[in-house]
Order: sequence, then C-alpha cells, then structure tokens
Amino acid sequence: MPIHDQSYRRYRGTREAHSSAWTVIAIAGIKAMIRRRVFIGLILVAWIPFFVRAVQIYTTTNFPQTASLLAVTPETFRNFLDQQASFVFFVTIWAGAGLIANDRRAHALQIYLSKPLTRVDYIAGKLAILAAFLLLVTWLPGLLLLLVQIILSGSFAFARQNPFLFPAVTLFSFLQVMVASFAMLALSSLSNSSRFVGILYAGIVLFTDAMFNVLRVITGGTRLSWISFPANLAQIGDRIFRMEPRYETPWQVSLVATIGLIVIAISVLERRVRGVEVVT
Repeated sequence: MPIHDQSYRRYRGTREAHSSAWTVIAIAGIKAMIRRRVFIGLILVAWIPFFVRAVQIYTTTNFPQTASLLAVTPETFRNFLDQQASFVFFVTIWAGAGLIANDRRAHALQIYLSKPLTRVDYIAGKLAILAAFLLLVTWLPGLLLLLVQIILSGSFAFARQNPFLFPAVTLFSFLQVMVASFAMLALSSLSNSSRFVGILYAGIVLFTDAMFNVLRVITGGTRLSWISFPANLAQIGDRIFRMEPRYETPWQVSLVATIGLIVIAISVLERRVRGVEVVT
C-alpha cells in the first residue's frame, strides 16, 4: 500500500468570520427543535388564531353587513397579539428551558466557551434559537394579517389610515420576545434541570400575575400592576398601539419595570455563563 506524503501544507479552505460564530449554535438548535414533532404541533396550533382572524377579515371585506359586528380596527391586531401571549408562554418553556440547563448538566459549557468562542457568541446563539420560534408565533402572523387585510380589501386605505400598525406590531412583538427570551435564558443558566427551569419560569409568571390580582381586589385599583410580568407587557402594548391603557399604572413605570427585568436577566447571564481559559 503506497504511503502518501503527509507533510505540512497550507490550509486551502475558507475561514468564517468570527462574528458569525453564534449562527452555528443558532442553526443547530433550531434544527434540533424542528425535529420534535410535538413542538411543531404546538407551533401549528399557535397559528390557529391567525386563520380565525383571516376569516374575520375575509368576512368583513366580502359581506359589508357584518362590518358592525366584525369590523377590523387597530384593536383587532392588538387583541391578536394578546391572544398569542399564551402561546409565547408555552413555546418559551418548551424551547427555552433546556437551552443552557442541558449544557450545564452535560458539562458542555467548558467546550462551548473555550476560545475563540466567546460567551457573547454563546448567549446570542441560544437567544436566537428561542427568539426565532417566538417571532414565528407573534411578529410573522401579525405582519401577515396586515398583508391579508390589504389583499382582501384590494386597497391600501386601511394601511394609510393606520400607518403606525406596522411599527407597532414589530415593536411590541420584539419587546415581547426579548423579555421572554432573556428571562428564560437567565433562569436556564441557574439550574442543570430543564424541568425545574420550566416550572420556575411558569411559577414566576403566574405568581406575579396572581399577586397583582390579589392586590387589585384588596386595594380596589390597578396601580400595582407593575409587579406583574404579563400586566407590564399589556400596559406597554396598549400604549404602542395608541389605545387607552387598561391599568392605572403609568405606562412609563411598566416600561422601567420591563427594562429592569431584562437588565437583571443580562446580569445573571453575565455571572452564570463563564468562559474557561485553555492553557497550552
């Protein structure tokens, strides 16, 4: 058997830019989630409200007599994103609970965070996995509803009358996704058990909302809505869509509380996701 020369040769392949390192983690994670049939079933169920709203738009454009009952207004799109909040909750738990927790259990962080991959790359990749699926059930169907309205009505009149709808759907969807994603990643970095992380996330969301409702009954008002994770997003969403806020809490207070939650989550990730120096 001939033995070929294996002496040193220059590398002739292509080198990927370091800034794209996070995309490797993101693509691998998205592919892994897509292989889960039950999860894909959840995503498909999350699109049912979109089709219901599309039928509503079709009915009002083709049967004007139903306009008084099923009229399409900016509030229609706000209510749609409100409905999607439940699916954001379940998708966040399903897709996000194990993103970091599973790596901690498998002691994979030492491999991921060895140079040249930085923790920013790692967190960005994990964040992109969860954000991609959350945008799939919020931002994408919201924009498609706007497109459906334009197509079925055969006119840009509604879009011209409500030019803020496109940025409103985009801004609120991304805010909703970023809050849920950062909160889940921070919790996932605290444990080795994805099941525990999922329970913890659900507990925080449900407990803060329950506390607000209890205080609402006791005080007879809604000025303490800022303690509720979902209520803060609802209050900010009403403001973004130029609607009357549903709670007495100033929307600025809800915004500060929401930004504070993101800052706390980033701080937790900064402390819990640490790189390992490799000495040669």
